[in-house]
Amino acid sequence: MDNSSVVGGDYIVVKALENGVTISGLTRGKDTKFHHSEKLDKGEIMIAQFTEHTAAMKIRGRAVVLTKFGSLEAGE
Repeated sequence: MDNSSVVGGDYIVVKALENGVTISGLTRGKDTKFHHSEKLDKGEIMIAQFTEHTAAMKIRGRAVVLTKFGSLEAGE
């Protein structure tokens, strides 16, 4: 099986610190587009993975984001 086109598949964990936190997945390729969106309420957690289709994620609202590089807080 040729894995040369498989993306690393890193995961992030997002924990909402308020209601209405939005996580949007953005596509890879020539034109970046939104392809998926989720809303979290306070205390909810989402585990997301970067894939061959997902190049970036946008997080709007107060949330803690955990990555293999450490943690950070989004929002004010």
